[in-house]
Amino acid sequence: MIPIDPSTHPSAPDASASYPRPSHPHPRRPAPGAVPPRVRWAALALLPILAASILAATSLGAAAIPLGEASGYIWAAITGAQLPREQFTDYTVVTSIRLPRALLAALVGAGLGALGVAAQAMVRNPLADPFILGISSGASVGAAAVIALGTLASWGVYGLSIAAFASALGASTIVYLLARTKEGLAPTRLILVGVVLSFGFQGLTSAIVFFEPRGEAARTVMFWLLGSLGGASWSHIPVAVGAVVITVVVLFSRARVLDVLSTGDAASLSMGINPKTVRTQLFVLVALGTGVLVAVSGTIGFVGLVIPHIVRMVVGPAHRAMVVLAPLIGAILLVWVDVFSRSIVPPRELPIGVVTALLGVPIFVLIIRSSRYVYGGSR
Repeated sequence: MIPIDPSTHPSAPDASASYPRPSHPHPRRPAPGAVPPRVRWAALALLPILAASILAATSLGAAAIPLGEASGYIWAAITGAQLPREQFTDYTVVTSIRLPRALLAALVGAGLGALGVAAQAMVRNPLADPFILGISSGASVGAAAVIALGTLASWGVYGLSIAAFASALGASTIVYLLARTKEGLAPTRLILVGVVLSFGFQGLTSAIVFFEPRGEAARTVMFWLLGSLGGASWSHIPVAVGAVVITVVVLFSRARVLDVLSTGDAASLSMGINPKTVRTQLFVLVALGTGVLVAVSGTIGFVGLVIPHIVRMVVGPAHRAMVVLAPLIGAILLVWVDVFSRSIVPPRELPIGVVTALLGVPIFVLIIRSSRYVYGGSR
């Protein structure tokens, strides 16, 4: 073979020649599983809104307290500063009643938003929410029994929460045993069993209320069934924090698996993911999380149903983004719903579940009728 001299062949490429680099390099794509920048910015914007909402909630109510004074009382509680005797009443209202109530509202809203994402991923159904499995109805039976029969009365609000949580676990066990098949938890069967048992538990609760001779006890049961944060205390906060943190961390770490699960069982198996195992894990997470939240707040519907749809319409079906934003939006929503429920007919209080239902129905209808929305993301 005859060697070729590059100097005599201009058309031959010169390996030493330097070529200009593009002035506008391609933008880096986020790593697989990373939170998109717009979702991070949205979360950073929602955090101060949530903090401001909680602070405003300590100022608003049947007896309004100026925002500056409420902030001063909270700061005094943090630093241990001494206050004049005439301010003790407002100080107690802010730090012992309104602040733990606002924090609990935020935690319950965040938990229901995250659990709604988990429930819809578990059964691949847009109508799923944390309460569709009959867990809340089961918790209501225990709560109604404690209120009506006086069981654990010496434990006060803790007895009510313990009974509700224990009943929720019992209901979850029954649902799991009835919905389980050889192939695992079938989504359709899980929904049907949950709905049927929910009606059964509601019947038991109604019977307890009907045969309760004390009108005050019956009203207490009904108020709890409709959702209430009136019994919020600082002792409820650590339990709710634990439930929310565990839920969000587990869902965030399994977000990629949930994305695959949403494509169907066959696709999941082809990618090495066992839908039976994932669905069982989600069921346990939803059951325990819902049991804890119902025990401290009663039944608050529509938050776990509507919030995932709102987030999905805005950021799409990626579960990592949904797990980041759904708790924040749910927390902000429930804080303001609670403020409205205790301010609309002072000094009486409207059950928070009534407000979420009246607010959630039109919002859900508007979302579904939106031309931009389909289940799984925007068109």
